[in-house]
Amino acid sequence: MSLRVISDPEYKNWISQLSNRYRAAQIKAAVAVNSEMLHFYWELGRDIVDMQSGNKYGSKFFENLSRDLKESIPDAKGFSVKNLYYIRRFYLMYSNLFPHLERKFPEVMGNLANENFPQVMGNLQSPEYLISKIPWGHHRFLIDRFFDEPTPVPFYLKEIVKNSWSQTVLDHMLDTKLHLRQGAAITNFKSQLPDLTSDLAQEITKDPYIFDFTNLTEPYQERELKETLLKNITKFLLELGEGFAFVGQEYKLNVGQTEQFTDLLFYHLKLRCYVVIELKVTKFEPGFLGQLGMYVTAVNHLLKTEQDNPTIGLLVCKTKDDVLAQYSLEGYNLPIDVSQYQLEKFLPENFKSALPSIEEIEAKLKD
Repeated sequence: MSLRVISDPEYKNWISQLSNRYRAAQIKAAVAVNSEMLHFYWELGRDIVDMQSGNKYGSKFFENLSRDLKESIPDAKGFSVKNLYYIRRFYLMYSNLFPHLERKFPEVMGNLANENFPQVMGNLQSPEYLISKIPWGHHRFLIDRFFDEPTPVPFYLKEIVKNSWSQTVLDHMLDTKLHLRQGAAITNFKSQLPDLTSDLAQEITKDPYIFDFTNLTEPYQERELKETLLKNITKFLLELGEGFAFVGQEYKLNVGQTEQFTDLLFYHLKLRCYVVIELKVTKFEPGFLGQLGMYVTAVNHLLKTEQDNPTIGLLVCKTKDDVLAQYSLEGYNLPIDVSQYQLEKFLPENFKSALPSIEEIEAKLKD
């Protein structure tokens, strides 16, 4: 006997609601499982540090611990020697970075399975909350990069949670040293925008922008750079950051009896304003500001509505003299930033020579 198809709209709506509720429950369950696992890892890391004090269990402590845990809990994962080293470092890095968490953190983290916990905590930017929301693989990335100097870690904790970065995206942001680039552009936002808006606008800037996905080599023209960026629009938007929505390339503006074309036009959803991006494949020159300023003014007159905030201009050059850019912007009455771009990842000159060898890594793990 075949089943009768129920076409009642109320019934279909109910099925849709059930589906959405089930997916939401799955997400909550995954978050709760991750929080509980991190809770356990925190306690295990603390215990390892305590048990290792005085080295009373010998140099093979981690090998023995791994074997004994696997025998005691055969169906469990995560007890390899390598992961036990990570668990120890997880506890050490975060307890040193946030000393107030050292002993009470497990009890605080243990409450995260309660969906009302964020309201109880009252601060979604607290380290307890941020650490608990990040998958273990992401923590391992941060430990690899910053265990010896963890100062940038709070920045990445906030960005991971805010933007829901995958491990691949996090790896890219770490490679390009986002914490040194974000908000680093030279701007006149403080003088040209209200305080709250200027702070947020500064945050969306970067210096330099990394266009390593373009695969361009010298020589190339501005049109080639723009076309390559748009062919890789997903990666381009990722580099620009959260909130940018693409409006158009060579966007036509009818100004008087002429037609003017912006390089790239975006709308920023958080700032609620248009953003005009002008690309230059040469060194910054003060005269570039006049052209970009005209585009910004035209967008304010032709596209901006009463609900929109003033348009912002981003001038991205191949290179720039910071002092010249700062002086040029001080006398300008439109909100503009001056940045530069790179076609390769942002690494210090001696980075590769500073990388440890496999032998050095193994020796450090055994230490």
